[in-house]
Amino acid sequence: MAKYIGPKTKIARKFLEPIYGQDKAFEKKKYPPGQHGMNRRRKVSEYGIQLKEKQKAKYTYGVLERQFSNLFKKASSQKGVTGEVLLQLLESRLDNVVYRLGIAPTRAGARQLVGHKHICVNGKVVNIPSMLLKQGDVVSVREKSKSLEVILDSLKSDRANKYAWLEWNADRMSGEFLNFPERSEIPENITEQLIVELYSK
Repeated sequence: MAKYIGPKTKIARKFLEPIYGQDKAFEKKKYPPGQHGMNRRRKVSEYGIQLKEKQKAKYTYGVLERQFSNLFKKASSQKGVTGEVLLQLLESRLDNVVYRLGIAPTRAGARQLVGHKHICVNGKVVNIPSMLLKQGDVVSVREKSKSLEVILDSLKSDRANKYAWLEWNADRMSGEFLNFPERSEIPENITEQLIVELYSK
């Protein structure tokens, strides 16, 4: 399973946003990485701005280039605004939903839980983090994994019932993917139109 395993604070500083969550190192250095990070004032081209937005989306959702490109093609072939559909597809990934439900503290942690077979979809164990969920799919913690400390600690967060397109059942430790979220419901600071413009060149 391919994934980014490099320095996360450096990536967050590149985009000047804590895209991987709370980060003490990022809070101390809110400027681009590198020797001249604090003094860099280079003019960025239109292409550079569009590319940076695509990279931000890729790193935020933990998707590599080929997966991202395939998702964009899928979004382009569906009805609706391509950029919004792209974000909806990213939000419907199993690892993202596990994270949104509060089962894991980060998307990387969610991918690990899925990869280690701690998560079920519609009652069946699934170990593919990139699986795209459909409306009505139920994501749950595997019965023998319900006592895992990392899951119990994560569920103490306020994410469990934070999103209108997900419904969490604390007693069953399961959540339903009710529908694809509207763009206004997706909290990520991503300008998806820039990504569409990049791919349309």
